[in-house]
Amino acid sequence: MAHPHIDKFLSYLEVEKNYSSHTLLNYQTDLEHFIVFIGQVPLGEVDYLLLRRYLGELRTKNYKPRTLARKISALRSFFRFLQRDQHIQNNPALLLMTPKLDKKLPNFLSEDEMVHFIESPSTDKVIGKRDKAILETLYSTGIRVSELVGLNIDRVDLIGNVIKVLGKGKKERLVPIGDHALEAIQEYLNLRKHSSTALFLNKIGKRLSARSVCNIMVKYIRKTSMQKHVSPHVLRHSFATHLLNRGADLRSVQELLGHANLSTTQIYTHVTTERLKSVYDKAHPRA
Repeated sequence: MAHPHIDKFLSYLEVEKNYSSHTLLNYQTDLEHFIVFIGQVPLGEVDYLLLRRYLGELRTKNYKPRTLARKISALRSFFRFLQRDQHIQNNPALLLMTPKLDKKLPNFLSEDEMVHFIESPSTDKVIGKRDKAILETLYSTGIRVSELVGLNIDRVDLIGNVIKVLGKGKKERLVPIGDHALEAIQEYLNLRKHSSTALFLNKIGKRLSARSVCNIMVKYIRKTSMQKHVSPHVLRHSFATHLLNRGADLRSVQELLGHANLSTTQIYTHVTTERLKSVYDKAHPRA
């Protein structure tokens, strides 16, 4: 359902704010749902009470707290944009509060578990070499799976030990990459038969998808009989946790992960604090 104000708002977010296509699609769905709810009421006549009624309906749908928070965020941004562009006089969404979300402690693997997991692919065939290169790269860099599958060969600097990543909000950043990962990538590329600008390919020579990377994870979880839930994001969590455990400072880890806000990275300090408490309880004579 096309709506001129929504289209203009989404274009503004994409061009001026560099929002990701994933966020734009979610905001579009959220706002179109709201337009259906208000029916014939013009946007200029939407008031705080109508917004409260809409939020009341959303709460009856049993949305997860994060989904509800995103929908409220979409409304607040949309009405702020409409007021800024003088489509409405007053912003009825000013008083809407985004619910506070509990931050879950991230799952991660121990260093020994990580080594076991990365070494699990059989590297006598090109697919095995590709899979090992994928696991090595995810753990070595901490990049998101979307960033991994978007990598091109020319974004990997084998001499400088860095990769250039296109992250959230279409922001580019340079990320260090270790020798083990670079060696695995080189071995894979040396055996690869298909020609492509993409770094990681599927069996028919097309760019690997994020879903395929998740399936690769499942394959090696089963092979290693690991009882933990391991997703590509768990390798990212492990990357951050292991760095902090070995003395890296939080702001550096923030830069490496490509987090816009330090508060997003601070979740990992809870993990390292729990580890310190465990060490203390075991080691202190009067703990």
